[in-house]
This record gives sequence, C-alpha cells and structure tokens, in this order.
Amino acid sequence: MRFEQAGGVVCLGETMVVMVPAEPGPAHGVRHWSRAIGGAESNVACHLARLGVTSSWVSAVGADAFGRAVLDEVGGAGVDVSAVHVDPDRPTGLYVKEADASGSPVRYYRRGSAASALGPGALDGVDLADVRLVHVSGITAALSDSCLALLREVLTGPRDGHLVSFDLNWRPALWRDRDPAVLRELANAADVVLAGADEAEAVWGTGDPHELRALLPDPASIVVKQGERGATLVEGDVHTYQPALRVDVVEPVGAGDAFAAGYLAAHLAGNPPARRLRAGHLQAAAVLLTTEDVGRPLPAAVTGPLLDADGPTWAAAHLRESP
Repeated sequence: MRFEQAGGVVCLGETMVVMVPAEPGPAHGVRHWSRAIGGAESNVACHLARLGVTSSWVSAVGADAFGRAVLDEVGGAGVDVSAVHVDPDRPTGLYVKEADASGSPVRYYRRGSAASALGPGALDGVDLADVRLVHVSGITAALSDSCLALLREVLTGPRDGHLVSFDLNWRPALWRDRDPAVLRELANAADVVLAGADEAEAVWGTGDPHELRALLPDPASIVVKQGERGATLVEGDVHTYQPALRVDVVEPVGAGDAFAAGYLAAHLAGNPPARRLRAGHLQAAAVLLTTEDVGRPLPAAVTGPLLDADGPTWAAAHLRESP
C-alpha cells in the first residue's frame, strides 16, 4: 500500500523509550525486558514513510543513550529527524508497558523530559514550503504550559498552504493536574480531527459522529474511530462509514497511530472517503498483529486487493499473525 505524492508531512510531539516484558507474567515479576520506542506522532511519521509519504519528526530528546536510540530508530524508518533538538540537560522520556491483547497497562516516566520543554517557535527552523500537513496530538498539550502554547501556535497560526491534523489521543494520567477543556478548542482549530469514540466520550461526553460534528463545527474532516466496529468520516453533513477488518489481535497499542497514518496518506493523495478509511483500517491491522507500536507492514498482496474490494470481500477478510 503506497501513496506517492508531492509534498510532505511534519509530525510534532514526544517520543520515549519503551520497555516491554520479554517474558510472560506481571510486570513486577519480569526480569527480562525488550527495549523499543514509542510516541504517537513519531509512530505516524514512521508509518507515513512506509506508505511512500515524505515525513519528518520534530521534537526533543535527551543527550543520552535513550535519546540516541530514539533518533536511530525513527531516522532508520526513513523519517527526517534533522530538526530534533538534543537537550544537554533534560532526559529522554521513558514508559513501561505490559503486553496484553485486552489493553496494555502503561507507566510513564516523562515529567521533566526534554520534549516537555518544547514551546512556541519549535517549528521556526523547519522549512514548511513543501509541507502539506503538520500532524499533532492532544498528548503534547498535557506535557507542560509551553507545550500547550506550542500547539496553540501550530493550530491557530498561519497555515502557509498546509493543513493541520489533530489526533485527540486521550491519556487521562497526563491530565490529572491540567484542564482538558482546552482539547475542544484545539480540535476545533484543526483541518482534520481524529478521535476514538471512547476517548471522545470520556473528554467531550459523546462519541457519536453527529454530535461531534455539532461540537466541532470548524474542521473540514472529522474521523471517529469506533474500535473493532469500524470508523466514520464526517465531512460537512456527509457521513461515510467503513467496518473494521477482523483481526486476531496480539496487542492494541499503536493501532490508532497506524490508522491515522493510513487515513492521512490516502487523504493527501485525494482518495475518496471510503478508501481513506480502508487505508486506515489496513495500516492499523498491521500493528494489531504485533506487540510493537510500529509493526511490520502487511504485504502488498493483501493490502492491494482489499483496498478496492467490494463490500462482501472486505467483510469476509480475516487477518492473522504470520507463523
């Protein structure tokens, strides 16, 4: 599945090192761990690069081994990391998770991280002349006052010909000492909004696409991810729904970022609504089949036929982990 096109995407937000259990059992009893990386916006950037979209990631990491690991992995995925600031004083963030198909408990160690010090002007050195989209998420707004100011700058400042997409990415643990009411303001200032129905219900009191359109009247496109049921795209008063694929889920973390990348790549390529949603579902399926936040891409022999399949063929598809 490729979406070749002119212009690129800038993804802005924190990425951390992730520690994942390398053996079964509760986290407190695990002695062997695997080191990965994870960050909503860099996940999107990595997926976009795989989909043929020129992507860059803007953030900050510590001048430490974890920061080097983050830069190596994101850059190794084909993402431009030249605008990432290496902070000599603050550390790279860390989180620990226990893999579970029903949802993975996550423990964050990101207070005072390098990325939490980002603020207005973080994109000043980035050439946006050939950029078609800047992608951000609600996570950044929760990290610090300066990060919230940065998001306001990105979402309310001059567009210079590019779009801005906003993924709600609700993380309640990050908002314990902050007011999440600002998320509505930020989302309504975006051109494209992505939100899970469950997280929209938690933040705004509704996950219904019709009610979300009334709540957010200004974005041109609102994508409501409805979990294993499917996803709905609202543009004006037109609602387009596509059911999700049946997938034997290994672990769900990161699937929302993959969906966002698939959808956005197809959106920028000018694909029709149903095809955009299918691109999101297909990209998400690849992550659902792995414990990593960015899994191996599905083979073209799978994605190509399904992207343009008729309704019954799409509904009958069932994806499983490769042996």
